[in-house]
Amino acid sequence: MGMVARMGMITARNTDPIQRIRMSTDAVMTLTQWLSPGFPVGAFAYSHGLETVIETGEIRSIQDLEIWLVDLIKHGSGRTDIVLLSASYSLDLNVTHEADTVSRAFAASAERLLETDQQGGAFCRTLDAVWNTKLGALTYPVAVGHAACIHHIPLALTARMYLHAFAANLISAAVRLIPLGQTEGQALLARLVPLIQSTAQEAVDTPLSDLASHCFAGDIAAMQHETQYSKVFRT
Repeated sequence: MGMVARMGMITARNTDPIQRIRMSTDAVMTLTQWLSPGFPVGAFAYSHGLETVIETGEIRSIQDLEIWLVDLIKHGSGRTDIVLLSASYSLDLNVTHEADTVSRAFAASAERLLETDQQGGAFCRTLDAVWNTKLGALTYPVAVGHAACIHHIPLALTARMYLHAFAANLISAAVRLIPLGQTEGQALLARLVPLIQSTAQEAVDTPLSDLASHCFAGDIAAMQHETQYSKVFRT
């Protein structure tokens, strides 16, 4: 069944305007909890290779960071995570497991695999315990996509909020590492919102067969972090 058809089925169940508003509010609140810094996935422990490029001096300012994040969101792992999330937005476990297999195979380094596997595993364990789901063990974007489908949370909203949380976590890491001021970090996140929205909108319509990334510098940074002598973050 196509993704549009699945979304249509979910929407068709509630035609009352008040009920639709309630569903929308519940979805936002649920996603806010799932993707908040306080949710126990350990996101604060991962820099996604940022620690390496800050250590080598490639990123020294908010301007450098913005260029790096724009590329990651538009052409790199930010976008690919949304493609994987979208592909796993299904109640069919075979579809979800296929997306999970691709997600693991697509990880460009041991640390990238560790990051998505550990965060995904923690996310699944928490949902299984609190929301009584049976997610098992999935990579992070796949787990979020599958869980959102189970709980009838709109795909487009899930994609935007996931990508926003992705950017927010990396900015938080950079604020600590460069260091940057909190206000600078929040201003950057606000500037990235239009890009987050447009990238999420495009990526949810991208089939898994077209999964691709062009941020080789980010992949290399993640590889180099594995042997970095002194480090604060796990990746």
